[in-house]
Amino acid sequence: MRHYQIDREEQGLLSSIEKGEWKPVKNMADEIREYAKYAKNALKKDQRISIRMSKQDFVGIQSKAVDEGIPYQTLITSIVHKYVNGKLISDAQFAR
Repeated sequence: MRHYQIDREEQGLLSSIEKGEWKPVKNMADEIREYAKYAKNALKKDQRISIRMSKQDFVGIQSKAVDEGIPYQTLITSIVHKYVNGKLISDAQFAR
């Protein structure tokens, strides 16, 4: 029998399981289908737009996208999505 080293987080999970704090999920397949539907709708891109921006901003967006390893259009979409959902924090909000 092998003995494995587990970290603090893993030890916490193991203790929680051993205490019986975890409960089985009923209708797991239904839940997975429901969340898959939510994800599909959230990721559906069915509206095309055209925007104008300064060349400096465009180059900056492209550079950030390369750093993240994603297309620049995906980065712009992500920024807009975060803004619309109140998850994009400005410097002014952060300073409060």
